[in-house]
Amino acid sequence: MLKTNFINYPKGKPFTDILGDFLGRGIFNVDGEVWSAQRKLASHEFSTNSLREFVVKTLEEVVENRLIPLLIQAAKSGKVLDLQDVLRRFAFDTICKVSLGTDPHCLDDLSHVPLLVESFDNSSLACAMRGMAPVYAIWKSKRALNLGSEKKLKENVKRVHCCIDKIIEEKKQKIVTANHMDLLSRLLLAGHENEVVRDMVISFLIAGRDTTSSALTWLFWLTTNHHDIKDKMIKEITSINNGDHKALEFDELKEMKYLAACLNESMRLYPPVAWDSKHAAKDDILPDGTRVQKGNRVTYFQYGMGRMEEIWGKDRLEFKPERWMDENGELKIVSPYKYPVFQAGPRVCLGKEMAFTQMKYVLASVLRRFEIKPVKVEKPVFVPLLTAHMVGGFNVRIHHRDG
Repeated sequence: MLKTNFINYPKGKPFTDILGDFLGRGIFNVDGEVWSAQRKLASHEFSTNSLREFVVKTLEEVVENRLIPLLIQAAKSGKVLDLQDVLRRFAFDTICKVSLGTDPHCLDDLSHVPLLVESFDNSSLACAMRGMAPVYAIWKSKRALNLGSEKKLKENVKRVHCCIDKIIEEKKQKIVTANHMDLLSRLLLAGHENEVVRDMVISFLIAGRDTTSSALTWLFWLTTNHHDIKDKMIKEITSINNGDHKALEFDELKEMKYLAACLNESMRLYPPVAWDSKHAAKDDILPDGTRVQKGNRVTYFQYGMGRMEEIWGKDRLEFKPERWMDENGELKIVSPYKYPVFQAGPRVCLGKEMAFTQMKYVLASVLRRFEIKPVKVEKPVFVPLLTAHMVGGFNVRIHHRDG
């Protein structure tokens, strides 16, 4: 599906119909030549050193000036924070600055949800509900008649498109007068039409916010139950940056291999995207002999794969970052077909390095300063929609690590 017979397993019209109203013809929702063209364009932009530097600079600004002060205030007041909500807001501020060159200031007021964020969330949820519908004809009929959930989806998508279109027009007016590093500026300078650019940046937004915030939420929860692992993470962080609370640099983040192992292990158990589907373009026979007919939907289940004994061994349900390290303390190279959390093959995630940079920056900045204590002792519930989340949020109290 992902490599050997990749061409026979596109997303397929049944899948692209589900997300089409929201994602349009963005890179996550197209196949064939349209996908190939966007992939080449995005691959070029994501591989530039200037974008990497811009991402680290953006992280420094948002973490040091917003996230850390917010946590300091929470520690001082003793109030309960929904860390999942905080991380989603942080990720949206960051990805908007990187992708759009604009700042929604989601972290500034936790009691307020900006219109773009609310419409974005509602659109994402409605599309996920489409995908879970037992009979697609129901939501298609409601869309044709403009009724109920489909009417609300249409309204929310219109608001998202209006917000992004306005940002695009404002960017086009400014782009000739300044050196802009964000992805939107790069796409516009490449001469692409507004609608193509809008659909691409919406795909970047949904990937850049929901996946990283989900992965961070689950790892922060895991650290509250595995103090020995958390201590090892803190030891690595302080040894690399000499215990300073200064802003982190890319080279320092790259050295944090145990943090990367912890992230890999957390995403093995709680993948931000729990499943992925393709549709067979022609009849096929899978390597195990299973026959697939043209048009069949074929799904691989990252959540299930991460918990299979034949793949990960008898300790598959344990949180063991050491399984990702070799005897020399280096990260093991694990096949993406065994661990397809970032997909594999031609559609492998282009933003993987950016995601790890962001997640490491947050982990290192928070763990070296604060102790996170959950309000509830019960194990949280994992729900896999378009991206996975923790039911009811992750309510915690924050304490200063140095007392």
